[in-house]
Amino acid sequence: MRRWVIAIAALCVLAVVNTGIWQRERQLQSGKVVLLELVPVDPRSLMQGDFMRLSYRAIGDAFPDRVKSPPGEDGRIVVAVDEQGIGRFVRLDGGDDGAPLAAGEVPLRYRVRGSNIKFATNAYFFEEGHGADFSAARYGEFRVAADGEMILTGLRDRDLHALAQKPLPR
Repeated sequence: MRRWVIAIAALCVLAVVNTGIWQRERQLQSGKVVLLELVPVDPRSLMQGDFMRLSYRAIGDAFPDRVKSPPGEDGRIVVAVDEQGIGRFVRLDGGDDGAPLAAGEVPLRYRVRGSNIKFATNAYFFEEGHGADFSAARYGEFRVAADGEMILTGLRDRDLHALAQKPLPR
């Protein structure tokens, strides 16, 4: 009997994990590409290796007084996406009672952690020694689901070219 309970519990855990993976894979394939302008911050961490801390202009535009009075709970903002895919803050999303989305508008989910407001991630990790490859980053590239969930898929420069690690010189 005990083995059956363990086996059923293990199958349930695997089902939940695999469902989450399947949902993220689907979002990567079919999510809308939205580029958000980055606000530069410190690029290093001794404990975690090389990475770029990320902050976004849309957060600053949506919450200009966030240090003095951060929003109390998680929510969504609405950005207007131009023909290049760049999203610019339009308004806070009021949820079901808010204004309907106009053509070209996309909701983006944010999370409040302490006094910090975060989109999908606030860091982009890369191999040690590759900081220069990403120093030209001006935009974060996201795949956004219809409900505003976001996955960071890369960084782009000011001309919207994708940035990637280059081989280190030998």
